[in-house]
Amino acid sequence: MTKSGNEADIMVVDDTPEIRGFLTNILRKQGYRVRAFDGGRCALAAAAEQPPDLILLDVCMPDMDGYETCERVKASPWLAAIPIIFISALDQTWDKMRAFQCGAIDYVTKPLQYEEVRARVDTHLQLRQLQQRLERRNERLSEVVAVRTRQLSEAHERLAILDKAKSDFLDLISHELRTPLTGLLGVGELLLGRSASTPDYERLENLYQQSRLRLLRIVDDALLLARIDVRAGKLIPQPVPLASVLGLAAEEAGSFAQARNVALEVAPDSPGWVTGERELLVKALRALMETAVRFSKPGESVQVSCHTGPSEVRCLIGASGRGIPADLVPKFFGVFSVNEAITPGGDLGLAPPVAERIISLFGGSVAVESLDPPGIRLTVTLKSATAATATPEAVCVGP
Repeated sequence: MTKSGNEADIMVVDDTPEIRGFLTNILRKQGYRVRAFDGGRCALAAAAEQPPDLILLDVCMPDMDGYETCERVKASPWLAAIPIIFISALDQTWDKMRAFQCGAIDYVTKPLQYEEVRARVDTHLQLRQLQQRLERRNERLSEVVAVRTRQLSEAHERLAILDKAKSDFLDLISHELRTPLTGLLGVGELLLGRSASTPDYERLENLYQQSRLRLLRIVDDALLLARIDVRAGKLIPQPVPLASVLGLAAEEAGSFAQARNVALEVAPDSPGWVTGERELLVKALRALMETAVRFSKPGESVQVSCHTGPSEVRCLIGASGRGIPADLVPKFFGVFSVNEAITPGGDLGLAPPVAERIISLFGGSVAVESLDPPGIRLTVTLKSATAATATPEAVCVGP
């Protein structure tokens, strides 16, 4: 390590006693510690035992010239960083070029000037100190980076374990919830089947069927939301034909719309391919269509149309009849707003947040706005894709 001020150790290598004496005297007056040698070999041996902070090196010496001495210093991993200043009577350009090629940082020609030698020594020692500070800072930074990298790796491993545990837990819960629900719902149907058909019975059966469907839908949607959060990074998006997705979604939402005397009209020109996963996109668009139906009055219709842009496809799902209270618009896609009575018929369940999560998985977005006259418009933005990049299969996170 280079010392500061008068702690610096300088090695003078010159076969001329007068030069050695001159350099030794002026450097010691500056407070430096000086070791003087008359040849390259003895200087190398001394440097190997105790590396100096700087070397002043003559070119012409009998046993080993300065060029060879410099090359040997620079070839040693232990000594290579030591700055070397050549001192020589040779003042030709090629002499200086050879010195720099050997690894020298400076070249001073004889006869030596006191002020010049002192200034150059001081400057290069200061530069060396700055370089060493930077090296130490980089070493500390590397250590910090290594520690953080190890910590991140360990955290990643823990998260992977937790991810698998959560996934396994969801699989277990999915099975365990459906098993008792199947029993409860089956018993309920048996009991209702043994009752006499009366107006009270019909009202009770209708309530039972509505509760049954709502319970099953919430369980399925809740599990799907959890699976999306756990496995989002494992999805493999692929190009999907939008017309096919919209057709399947409308077909599945058709019975829901028909039961409420609402027409579901999908524009026939659903263009292009979008990025996603077929089953999940169908589920998302079906949920949004059924949501629009809930805001439609009997006898009205839900209109679905698509528009293609340079990099995205925008689908509009419009309903007329009922709007959304202004204070509930920001909560429309919130998981924890499931109990908000947004429509006259009650809450929307988990359909909007499920749809929003699915669409966002594939780089898309969903927005809702309340219209005047009363109604709503859902805007679904999907990333465009090409059929040529389709892959044979994708990972599904559905229950």
